[in-house]
Amino acid sequence: MSEAWSQYSSGESYDELITSNGSPRVSARRLLNLIASLDKKELSERSAAADRCIREMGISFTVYSDEGDIDRPWPFDLIPRVIRASDWKEVNRGLIQRSKALNAFINDIYNDQKILAEGIVPAEPILDSPNYLEACRGVKPAHGVWAHVCGSDLIRDTKGRFYVLEDNLRVPSGVSYMLENREITKRVFPELFENYSIRPIDDYASHLFRTLASLSSRRVKRPTIVVLTPGIYNSAYFEHAYLAQGMGAELVQGDDLFVDDENLVMMRTVDGPQRVDVIYRRIDDTFMDPEVFRPDSTLGVPGLMRAWKSGNVAIANAPGSGVADDKVIYSYVPDMIRYYLKQKPILRSVKTYLCMDEKDREYVLQNIATMVVKPANESGGYGLMVGPHASAAEHKKFAALIEADPRNYIAQPTISLSTAPTIIGSEIEPRHLDLRPFILQGADSYVTAGGLTRVAMKKGSLVVNSSQGWW
Repeated sequence: MSEAWSQYSSGESYDELITSNGSPRVSARRLLNLIASLDKKELSERSAAADRCIREMGISFTVYSDEGDIDRPWPFDLIPRVIRASDWKEVNRGLIQRSKALNAFINDIYNDQKILAEGIVPAEPILDSPNYLEACRGVKPAHGVWAHVCGSDLIRDTKGRFYVLEDNLRVPSGVSYMLENREITKRVFPELFENYSIRPIDDYASHLFRTLASLSSRRVKRPTIVVLTPGIYNSAYFEHAYLAQGMGAELVQGDDLFVDDENLVMMRTVDGPQRVDVIYRRIDDTFMDPEVFRPDSTLGVPGLMRAWKSGNVAIANAPGSGVADDKVIYSYVPDMIRYYLKQKPILRSVKTYLCMDEKDREYVLQNIATMVVKPANESGGYGLMVGPHASAAEHKKFAALIEADPRNYIAQPTISLSTAPTIIGSEIEPRHLDLRPFILQGADSYVTAGGLTRVAMKKGSLVVNSSQGWW
């Protein structure tokens, strides 16, 4: 290691590339030797080249803040993360297992509700969840799959063991940024692809198309698939357009579609109405159909639920799949795996305390300064508190929130997320991170080789979420 790395230390955290004694991990040796061979000027030039690529390719993300919505270039750190294939093999198996169990759970909840009747999972937090949609009762989508695209957030503890932190089953985003990050890395660090045997990910759009095509009720060679977007002002609009183009699908908004008298979804085209077989929707459930949910919604399609329940169109992810996205439900996933699959969970889950349980709530309130407290149904890193990094006033505030609405809060022990070398100004420093791989499930299952690594750029921060503007 060169002198530039001599001061690098991740403390007690597991570092993805460097061991606790300062040596490169075996899998990262060639990468770190390459970076160490570059002086600051060369490293800066490659970072500038990456920034130019991002601007030229138009890769952007909208950060919502009190100061207004900021459309900014996608932040990209030059130093890639290396994960050994042998490590990923078990993660791959664990994610497929988890996806199958979650889909079995959603299908059960909207049909027989056996898991509730047998007391494996309590009924109250499920049926009272804002993500449980009564309008979806009795529907049996193709292959029994509701969440066709899942983004599960993984972390590593101080021993380097992978944990699932949460599952995102409604409209998970970030896959296009993962794909573009790989393309940028190929341009600015081509040497890596000569020195490593790197598993490809650029076939994701093909896998996504096959997954969606397997949902079509019409047995046609190429079903009509559309990507339903809220429009250009959505934070992930770049991704919507990117995936539509990659699949050769149409990118549509709500007013591009209508439901006819036969409950078929039709797309307006210059050649006249065309039947739609599958909708990859990127809008929230309650905006999808103003006839059933929010009557003021202009983003959805009137009658869409009628068409879906009639079996004339498939929707991915299916309405109501967010019932398994609730952070309270997360704590029961290991039980779901044992119940539906008769298997032992492959991946670990973080110990979770349910504040609606009196005993758990008492423990959380007594230990709130050491816990991470999260609202059950928020996303994007909003509304959470990291106890060790919060003030006494914040501890008191969240204790009051928990006591006022215990169902809406869960708590977990604070885990020191793994770190990786990150370019900060002209220096290389450790920053905490997570990993979001993407799991597809239709007739078959597929997991991306790796995922989107999100970095907390603020020193010491454990909040690693794109919506917060920290990478």
